[in-house]
Amino acid sequence: MEGANNGRSGYEQFADGNRLYVMAQFFPRMAVYNDVEGWQNMQFWGRGEFALVFGDYEVNITVPADHVMEATGVLQNRSEVFTPEQVKRWELAERTFDKPVIIVTQDEAIAAEKSFSDKKKTWKFKAQNVRDFGFSTSRKFIIDAMAVDLPTNKPLAISIYPKEANPLWGDLSTKAVAHTLKTYSHFTFDYPYPKAVSVSAEDQGMEYPMICWNYGRPDEKGFVSDRIKYGMLGVIIHEVGHNFFPMIVNSDERQWSWMDEGLNTFLEYLTETSFDPNFPATRGPAKNIVPYMKGNQKYLEPIMSNSENIYQFGANAYGKPATGLNILRETIMGRELFDHAFKTYANRWKFKHPTPEDFFRTMEDASAVDLDWFWRGWFYSTDYTDIGVKSVKQYFVSTEASKETQAMFNRRGRKISDGEPMLYLVAEDAPDFKPELKKGFDAKNVQALADYLDKNYTAEEKNALKSPKYFYEVEFEKPGGLIMPIIVELQFEDGTSETQKFPAQIWRKNNDTAKRVFATEKKVIKIQLDPKLETADIDVENNYWPKGGTESKFDTLEKK
Repeated sequence: MEGANNGRSGYEQFADGNRLYVMAQFFPRMAVYNDVEGWQNMQFWGRGEFALVFGDYEVNITVPADHVMEATGVLQNRSEVFTPEQVKRWELAERTFDKPVIIVTQDEAIAAEKSFSDKKKTWKFKAQNVRDFGFSTSRKFIIDAMAVDLPTNKPLAISIYPKEANPLWGDLSTKAVAHTLKTYSHFTFDYPYPKAVSVSAEDQGMEYPMICWNYGRPDEKGFVSDRIKYGMLGVIIHEVGHNFFPMIVNSDERQWSWMDEGLNTFLEYLTETSFDPNFPATRGPAKNIVPYMKGNQKYLEPIMSNSENIYQFGANAYGKPATGLNILRETIMGRELFDHAFKTYANRWKFKHPTPEDFFRTMEDASAVDLDWFWRGWFYSTDYTDIGVKSVKQYFVSTEASKETQAMFNRRGRKISDGEPMLYLVAEDAPDFKPELKKGFDAKNVQALADYLDKNYTAEEKNALKSPKYFYEVEFEKPGGLIMPIIVELQFEDGTSETQKFPAQIWRKNNDTAKRVFATEKKVIKIQLDPKLETADIDVENNYWPKGGTESKFDTLEKK
């Protein structure tokens, strides 16, 4: 964009001599004082964006008479700047909830862009309780809008764009704005402002209260690739979402970019996938952050780093925080509990200045879940997740006891009853075995089933067992520094499978290894950790048993 200020403000020059202006950051700022850290005196260097206070604005903007515009706040003199027919369309949009109403048509915009009027009009806006002000103006603008039905408010979703953005923008922009307001409101609080505006400003992606500039247009021949389409939708959702974080939940971006970008990217992911289940989201899924997490530690910083001190800003401030929240929601806390805690944070801190500690404490306070271990690892370190299968011992149950077995238990002073189930270790780390006895079976690898259950299961767990035929004693290891739940999928020889999950507390007394015993009716042929790639495990090669499809080296056991 010619004349742009680092992608945040400026104008776009068209071949016909027209310009499209997106104007912001054009007036002096007040420094912020908060009761935790005092004055925020750090200057704006370009990356750590804003530390701002809330205020009320009255702004009059004089432009050529053939321009139309949108801005932060409520337009005070609509009948003076729009035609009577356009005012009627606007009033229709305010009560239309199912599709956008075109207020300034493409034909009207084409006529206006040829006129270059030498007359002027003044647009008058008022905004209450906002932390900034931006506006966009051009004679090329088409405008459409629709109302959004929220429980406590009926804001307008609005798009303004030149004809060069059609049909893409007319088809999708306002629908995306409306869907964003609904989705974010569901997870936080009802959007309190009267409108949210999406402006087509090529090569831009920037947010201000109630208005944002967004990328994405067809090429010169009108073709729209999936990359452009989904790129545009992602930017619109993200920038409109910034109305919630940080325009309302007013964190200090100068210090902590992740508090607005990361939280917003997390909700952007939920919004994208609910808008289109096949949305090619790049940030949010755990598997997508793995290349960053396994990268050179020289170029990694903790999320809790100042905005200006980060090498890989996008992954650090956007991707990793969003992924962490997604892991908390899907894998650690569960959706219902996470959503309650996250909504509590948003409502507790709207129109206030939260710090990272406020977020961490509120999530724990509202959920009654101790998450210190997660914040410490995911936010304060550059550790990574790597959990693997270290070893597997396989047992089968038999009511037959060899003479060697009877003699061994006699020496231990343990009498074996006739038909008492015995547990025979048949193989370690090899999946192919036939659980049968033969003469000379190694008696050292035999236990009484009752003794084994007493050692490895609680009374409640024993009562839940259904006379299993097989036991698998699995030892897990954790080469990575991050603590995560263990998610285990058992695949059986009949083609079925089951998944079990053990919470992160499994590592509480041993940070290196953990053991679990699985009792099954069916023979297990494969064990896989994290089968859906939920934990950002950087090395899945050690997630499998058998490793690399190893063939069994154990002989088939024959009946004695």
